[in-house]
Amino acid sequence: MHSREDCSKAVLIAGPTASGKSALALELAQKTGGVIINADSMQVYRDLRVITARPTPEEEALVPHRLYGHVDAAVNFSAGHWVADAARVLAEVRAQNRLAVFVGGSGLYFKALTRGLSAVPPIPSEIRDSVRARLERDGVEAMHAELRQRDPASADRLKPRDRARIARALEVAEATGRSLTDWHREGLPPLLPQGEFVALFLAPDRDRLYARIDARFDAMLKAGAPAEVAALAARHLDPLLPAMKAHGVPVLTRHLRGKITLAEAAEIGCAETRHYAKRQFTWFRHQLPEFAWVKPDEAGEWLDTRLCSPDQRSHIGAS
Repeated sequence: MHSREDCSKAVLIAGPTASGKSALALELAQKTGGVIINADSMQVYRDLRVITARPTPEEEALVPHRLYGHVDAAVNFSAGHWVADAARVLAEVRAQNRLAVFVGGSGLYFKALTRGLSAVPPIPSEIRDSVRARLERDGVEAMHAELRQRDPASADRLKPRDRARIARALEVAEATGRSLTDWHREGLPPLLPQGEFVALFLAPDRDRLYARIDARFDAMLKAGAPAEVAALAARHLDPLLPAMKAHGVPVLTRHLRGKITLAEAAEIGCAETRHYAKRQFTWFRHQLPEFAWVKPDEAGEWLDTRLCSPDQRSHIGAS
């Protein structure tokens, strides 16, 4: 096991869904005595263990796992909320002289971690509820027209049918009297400035990745994903909440309502997840070029050479 002096930087493991990030993080944390910190925006929800492929209870028992399943699906959990939680956990991990291993596929979380975040204050729930009610009553086009009056820059930037982001921009304008664009100019500093972290993006072969995505979706169905989604649907939550839009949730909800067969749901779910993985490749390439792209079978050695001195290397991936 290595001290923080040996392995002084935080490690950031990103990559597309089903690329093997969690397994790599687990092996690294076991070899270094590190703590795994979730950076996946859907694995924060306690209602969504199976459908988001969260680490199993057995895996979580092997090393400390933080920020997994700690948020109720009824909460509109944002990147700002996550950064606040991550700051607290990172301080605890550093106080214990342990290696922080951030792992996930949410590019916005990693961008907030390493580049900082806009300083938008929390939105009162009554304003959020009012905007959502108007959205349901008047429709997205009317709300986009209202946004054009209040915040023309955001209206120009957003697609006219992007319900969630239009609602968010209107909430900010109504709650603060300032546009989202204005708030974005005043940022919060990054938790991990350049030089304080080692970052990699797992980049598997596309065909192999897509085969893994299909196999994993099938495994989720057998492991109880339909029952998990049924329990979530029974809560009758706002369909605009992030948890309600997690990959697999909408399509399995359609199946449970008798709209499509389970086989059709699986086919659609796999296709949507493959498309999401493709977007993750594109997003990280353009938004976070400081992440080194590494093939999964080379990731252990890549980390090994960058974390510790030659005589103290953990030989991650050697087992």
